[in-house]
Amino acid sequence: MKYKQEDKNFNRYCVTTALPYANGPVHIGHLAGVYIPADIYVRYLRANNEDVVFIGGSDEHGVPITIKARKEGVTPQQIVDRYHEIIKRSFEEFGISFDIYSRTSSKIHNETASDFFKKLYDAGKFIEQISEQYYDEEAKTFLADRYITGTCPHCGNEKAYGDQCEACGSSLSPIELLNPKSALSGNEPVLRKTKHWYLPLNDYETFMKEWILDGHKDWKANVYGQCKSWIEQGLQPRAVTRDLDWGVKVPLADTEGKVLYVWFDAPIGYISNTKELCGDDWVKWWKNKDTKLVHFIGKDNIVFHCIIFPAMLKAEGSFILPANVPANEFLNLEGDKISTSRNWAVWLHEYLNDFKDKQDVLRYVLCANAPETKDNDFTWKDFQTRNNSELVAILGNFVNRTLVLTHKFFDGKVPQTNNLTQLEKDVIRDVASYPQKTGSAIENYKFREALMEVMNLARLGNKYLTECEPWKLIKTDKDRTATVLNLSLQICAGLAVLCEPFLPFTAKKLSTMLNLPKLNWTDAGKCNLLSEGSAIEKPELLFEQIDDKTIENQMQRLENIKKENALSNAKVEHQKNNISFEDFVKIDIRTATILEAEKVTKTKKLLKLTIDTGLDKRTIVSGIAEYYEPEDIIGKQVCVLVNLEPKELKGITSQGMILMAENADGSLHFIQPSTIINNGSEVR
Repeated sequence: MKYKQEDKNFNRYCVTTALPYANGPVHIGHLAGVYIPADIYVRYLRANNEDVVFIGGSDEHGVPITIKARKEGVTPQQIVDRYHEIIKRSFEEFGISFDIYSRTSSKIHNETASDFFKKLYDAGKFIEQISEQYYDEEAKTFLADRYITGTCPHCGNEKAYGDQCEACGSSLSPIELLNPKSALSGNEPVLRKTKHWYLPLNDYETFMKEWILDGHKDWKANVYGQCKSWIEQGLQPRAVTRDLDWGVKVPLADTEGKVLYVWFDAPIGYISNTKELCGDDWVKWWKNKDTKLVHFIGKDNIVFHCIIFPAMLKAEGSFILPANVPANEFLNLEGDKISTSRNWAVWLHEYLNDFKDKQDVLRYVLCANAPETKDNDFTWKDFQTRNNSELVAILGNFVNRTLVLTHKFFDGKVPQTNNLTQLEKDVIRDVASYPQKTGSAIENYKFREALMEVMNLARLGNKYLTECEPWKLIKTDKDRTATVLNLSLQICAGLAVLCEPFLPFTAKKLSTMLNLPKLNWTDAGKCNLLSEGSAIEKPELLFEQIDDKTIENQMQRLENIKKENALSNAKVEHQKNNISFEDFVKIDIRTATILEAEKVTKTKKLLKLTIDTGLDKRTIVSGIAEYYEPEDIIGKQVCVLVNLEPKELKGITSQGMILMAENADGSLHFIQPSTIINNGSEVR
């Protein structure tokens, strides 16, 4: 356990959140995966009077931003200026309580990232390599992977990118693409030599095994597992520079047109943003051993924050390393993956237009349904149910009943406590346990569990109030009624404290109604927070019912988006370039029958098929698992391109390609003969 930090007593906390790309607004997936958990954690630390900084900012470099700028005919700076403000405002409106939310296009970030690179360069931490990369002769520029499209060598998708095929999920390099084209000019790019600098991650492999695999077995299973897989596959050198005209310029002579790779410069944004916030005092947050560094991220950033960024910090030599990286999985929307390109999302700025002053409702639902251990699903029906059946019926109902009865029976003054029965003593004992139970869950990054404990306290209050029936008790025993309402008000005060990390707007409203002073976390377990005789304000509803019509409107909006996407996909593509008859006759397509089918492990889209082609029995790997179950296609007769060059895919040699037709909705369908004919019959 040489490298484990979790057992230390820390004097301060530096908490960071993944930097969202400033090429679009933020949606509920961002909130659920990163920003609400981080905000809960930080607000909890503040409630315990811990010394903490909460660092956020926009990631404003990289290819997606340059692509967006080209499409709109504006500069990358104009793109990031626009979306940085939208993102920042959305976070503010949802109560994400950053101490600073800055950006990687700032002057201080440029200087910090440049200095970091230069220190590693001067210390000989990089290796310099010349490689061949695609170059667009018309556009006169080297092409980033996403600026190259072509045919996937694995599944035949003709719209694959230079880094990934989104049809079969295969990771690619540009030189693997068949018929590569430049996305800038449409021309076929050429290979040219270019020089770049690489961080040799393999030099840190032994350290990573000790630091992560031995020292951080307490990390979340999804984080530890992904790190273990990467390390055991063997770490490879990774380029820290690239040919691009947007980003932090490489601070070396004769490097015109080269910038720091976005994966290298973006995490340095945490450091530069801390500098911007703290001035010279930034050092204690990043270099003192008694500071706990915690990164909140989504699962797509695990490798960058657990292996690559720590390797950078280790290479530099003077920085602390993260004590924990509590990454979440992904949140889906109505059973489908959130997609910005398909507009399949609930955008935060649009939500606030449709649900005015209901930030805490969304915060509650996204925390209660957070994808902490696996991908989870947001549905509008669940949103409505949780609001009406939990926030309104449990938390809101308890608070409202207590305050209304206090005003009705005791003129809005906290009544005097009289003799306590065993029931009161039991309730007081139970209330005292909630700060510790809730806090322990937060400290272990189990935010759903923590929120459940808060609601359990509200349930306890409701149960106590219902059992005692003060609305009836007042007719026979005013002193006993006073005791019941006093204790119920004390529970409301405790809820105001425990709710604050999760539901900050609600907590503030409740604290105002109760005229509470500023309280600490442990105060929530005390049942003497409100002085006898002190006034409480007239009650206002904390939450209100959400009706079916409101939810139907949201469902209809999503249905309209589906239709728009289907129409867009249905647009007729331009005919491909003509080929000669000689080229056509080289293609050998035959009828065949699927004999066996099974899913390829660790993939979502691939099936391994055994095919009888009439010529032989062979294996073909096909990216159709999203549309067909293996048992449903055995015995189907299909058409197969049999003379396609064999290709290795996930360790399986694929010998041919099943012919499929893609519908407007993206679904795939077999091309089949209209009647059963002999396997091996030629398709002409």
